[in-house]
Amino acid sequence: MEIIIKPTLAILAAIASALLLTLVLRTAANRIFHKIPDFSRRSAQAKYPVFGVLVLVGIRMALAYSLPNQPWFAAVDFVLMLGFIAALVWLALATLAITERLTLRHFRSRIKDSRRMRRLTTQITLGRRIVAALLITFAVAGLLLTIPEVRALGTGLLASAGLISIVAGLAVQSSLSNVFAGVQLAFTDAIRIDDVVVVEKLWGTIEEITMTYVVVRVWDERMLILPSTYFTTTPFENWTRNSPKIKGSVELDLDWHTPVAELRAHLDALLAATPLWDGRTGKLEVTDAVNSLVRIRIVVSAKDSDALWDLRCLVRESMMAYVQTAHSSSLPRQRWEMIEAANAVV
Repeated sequence: MEIIIKPTLAILAAIASALLLTLVLRTAANRIFHKIPDFSRRSAQAKYPVFGVLVLVGIRMALAYSLPNQPWFAAVDFVLMLGFIAALVWLALATLAITERLTLRHFRSRIKDSRRMRRLTTQITLGRRIVAALLITFAVAGLLLTIPEVRALGTGLLASAGLISIVAGLAVQSSLSNVFAGVQLAFTDAIRIDDVVVVEKLWGTIEEITMTYVVVRVWDERMLILPSTYFTTTPFENWTRNSPKIKGSVELDLDWHTPVAELRAHLDALLAATPLWDGRTGKLEVTDAVNSLVRIRIVVSAKDSDALWDLRCLVRESMMAYVQTAHSSSLPRQRWEMIEAANAVV
């Protein structure tokens, strides 16, 4: 009976101690970093991996103290070691995620330039993913190396490392190309999170940049998944590369009777009354006048692509309504001239 009660009590004491120590560490961290806004809520996700690390260490110590010479202790110790490595990686990943969120929150309150902030967000996010991938890789390698058979197998594989490296390189060539392309995109500032781009004849916003693919949110809320190499090998449009400010045009085909000066005055009044216009460009010009129609081109500017789309729609609808109500003679029309044939002379 003692062989059961003693380790059970030791394990329960280890769990209780881990809970208490987790609470103490969380309270201390909240007090130390109380000046950081929202630290308590952001750091909440770390309490479970911290508890996991502490409880595994506690159980290992409890079993070593209460049942040090049992034949099954080696197997249990091996399982606890695997769990400890996994919990450490979990804690490291949670710490990286918390650091990323707090860093971005800190810079958002200080950096007013949206272009610089998007670039920083892209680089920090991708940097966190690279470090996370390396941590997981090293953790898996560490887990495998704890198995004696795997260590012996690794010694044999070293002898054929040259051949294996060639085969592996050919097998993962495409994946590695995407990884390097993802790093290149992040640190060469070609695209950033929230950039407005046109890819595959679709207009959308960069939603996410990973080490192997880029997610583009299309205007109709679809998600377009493209490999990272697409943006390093295929031409694409980036509307916010230097600035989110953008220009757009509206074209109307009207009759030759169109009073251009009155349309221009109406456009000026319309732009002055809407907050969608940023005040940089607002002009109306006749760009073509052939056959039976004249082409009116209106160029306007806005602070970003979303505002520009709404502004173009507003200008188009307002100009149409103005022409229909105030200058119906300017509506497009076709003209025919009827010529009566002269009476034939007998």
